[in-house]
Amino acid sequence: MKKKLRILSCSLALLCCGCGKRIPKIESVAIVPRPVAVVQGEGTFLVTKNTEIRLSPDDTALLRTAHTLASLFAGSFGRPLPVVAGDIDDAPAIRMHGAPLPPEGYTLRIGTDGIDIAGGSPAGAFYAVQTLRQLLPPAVLDGERAASAELPETEIRDEPRIGYRALLLDVGRHFFTTEEVKSVIDLMAMHKLNRLQWHLTEDQGWRIEIGKYPELTRTGAFRDRCDMRPAEDGRPEKDPQPYGGFYTQDEIRDVVRYAAERHIEIVPEIEMPGHVMAALASYPRLGCLGEGYTVPSQWGVKEDVYCAGRDSTFLFLEDVLGEVIDLFPYEYIHIGGDECPKARWKACPDCQRRIREEGLADEDALQSYFVKRIEKFLNAHGRRLVGWDEIRQGGLSPSAVVLSRKREQGLRSALETGNDVIMTPYMNCYFDYYQGAPETEPLAFGGRLPLAEAYALDPYEGLTPEQMRQIVGVQCNLWGEFVSTLDHAQYMLLPRLAAFSDRSWSGGEPDYPDFLDRLSSMIRLYDACGYNYRRLTPEDSLSGR
Repeated sequence: MKKKLRILSCSLALLCCGCGKRIPKIESVAIVPRPVAVVQGEGTFLVTKNTEIRLSPDDTALLRTAHTLASLFAGSFGRPLPVVAGDIDDAPAIRMHGAPLPPEGYTLRIGTDGIDIAGGSPAGAFYAVQTLRQLLPPAVLDGERAASAELPETEIRDEPRIGYRALLLDVGRHFFTTEEVKSVIDLMAMHKLNRLQWHLTEDQGWRIEIGKYPELTRTGAFRDRCDMRPAEDGRPEKDPQPYGGFYTQDEIRDVVRYAAERHIEIVPEIEMPGHVMAALASYPRLGCLGEGYTVPSQWGVKEDVYCAGRDSTFLFLEDVLGEVIDLFPYEYIHIGGDECPKARWKACPDCQRRIREEGLADEDALQSYFVKRIEKFLNAHGRRLVGWDEIRQGGLSPSAVVLSRKREQGLRSALETGNDVIMTPYMNCYFDYYQGAPETEPLAFGGRLPLAEAYALDPYEGLTPEQMRQIVGVQCNLWGEFVSTLDHAQYMLLPRLAAFSDRSWSGGEPDYPDFLDRLSSMIRLYDACGYNYRRLTPEDSLSGR
């Protein structure tokens, strides 16, 4: 009996060992992306399991964010913090409310008397919580049991300099499950991004269910093997197995809802007129040849594209886009528009007849006709067309948005025609490139984009104030030719996504050494979440000094 009592006493001691423990505050305030203003005090606020998160009864839009904040302390306190809707008074608590601030702006004040979070919108309050995550002690992030945790006395005022901050996720080459897509969305939210360009169709796979055209996913979503073209270093191909997958419309709706809860809008990308082999394999009548199409296993630019000479092609695309519009309740629809060879159009009687009947100059003008016809349909349904640089070929409607990866070619032309532009220069924003020496890195597309180059992003470089107003957004891209797992995707994104976040959100002069110093707070979050990221090397530090 005495032995049992001793064992019980030891067990209770172990359970209670953290009950009186206080987790000390972090040593320094380091935030990514860099806020507009930070003032650090000497005091602390002590959070316990009984610290309430309070919001006004009419601030129901903040309720989800309040519960998100509450859950951050669950590991240390054994339960989330209590969320209370009622009068916001001066008693020690975490107070959340709206304020007359820019829509995505916020203020965050940690004082000795409590924490005050004010957002210009629910998104602003959400971003304040993302900042607060970086101010939590590592022990809280790791879920270490304790009775209380200290947060540093700090006042922060913040808002983004660019409204459209996006990441492209390519699921056409390699398919990611809905849970994996949600994990990427969580990463975006952590870095205060607000648009996901979901690359849903490609030569190598059609990933979105379209009710009127079931063959798109029955045939177009699968290929007989998954070749991975050797990179420049000659690494061998792999995955010679049948491969595929797609999202049902219910799954699409679920992901859209999940993203919206994190203040992220999804921009679907439905490729046209090129990069459409999966669609042609499903419905051969859509191509100029009308037969002989398969879903290819190799990447690259394909000669076969949608036939621009047949009205049936446009009826098909309008049907597809109609269902896409129903699934994605946001302003932008991306149509691709890049890398469309014209050889088939030159030899196609229907396309040549279209050129004559419409009085078009050439096949480039035919592409312009194609894009404008699709844009007219989208505009009629309250949507706005986005496309890559090549949608400029043959002339472009001024209402279209150009996603520009080619500063000298695409950007200048778009600025001259008055089009809005989303900047995505490949030398700063293509995260499928190697981060370091290829022999030390996982397989990548090629090229090299180290952390310092990602941080060097300047979407306004060389532009006049008037031209700057045409830059409505910035975007980084994770193309999927060689990214086949979530673990690999995380490695390619992190920590470059932090650099992109800093340069897209924050204003002011770039300061790479300062960014490296602040990156420590984001690294703590990566570790706490179990993300696979590239560790910094001496080369990363030296390249910016």
